[in-house]
Amino acid sequence: MIRLLIADDHPAFRRGLELMVAEVDDITLVGAAATGIEAVELAASEHPDVILMDLRMPGLDGMEATRRIVRDANGCAVVVLTMFEDDDSVFAAMRAGARGYLLKGAEQDELERAVRAAAAGEAIFGPEIAARIVAHFATGAGSRVAAFPQLTDRERQVLELIAAGKGNAAIAHDLMISLKTVRNHVSAIFAKLQVSDRAAAIVRAREAGLARES
Repeated sequence: MIRLLIADDHPAFRRGLELMVAEVDDITLVGAAATGIEAVELAASEHPDVILMDLRMPGLDGMEATRRIVRDANGCAVVVLTMFEDDDSVFAAMRAGARGYLLKGAEQDELERAVRAAAAGEAIFGPEIAARIVAHFATGAGSRVAAFPQLTDRERQVLELIAAGKGNAAIAHDLMISLKTVRNHVSAIFAKLQVSDRAAAIVRAREAGLARES
């Protein structure tokens, strides 16, 4: 029996998933979380095999919740289930440790296959996401050596957005994190790159090819 945890802040969507699980013989629901914090706590207490994780939730977003769950080695696989299909979200989820990525609106049989595959240790992606991943690596975008290895993945994301000319508020919105967290990342980036201001950080980032195309 596969133990499943659902993490999504929309009650109606959670209820729909719960009804789906009730019809499946080899999957049992062990909990439903409405926030990222609840997801982390339930992952620790209920020991699910698989978590279906939304990305945008109040308090702690699904990306950070995934990172914490994977870091704490609870032994469960996280499958992202979200409306966001942009490359940034997909690859950020993969870096956070997600075992799969599906879009909301996936058919029930696709969700069931994803849960079973993740529980068996496989990586699973919806057809739209798989196409994006293939295209990403086919164009060579995934073959570049990461610039500034001293930065964390999140700090590199923030620096990339800084290089694109975005302010802290816009970065917070794009990455679904708080403004205070963005400021902390910016301070850490300046220290690690040994630059004194935003302009100098932008120059370093663009020289390394980190600026995103608008």
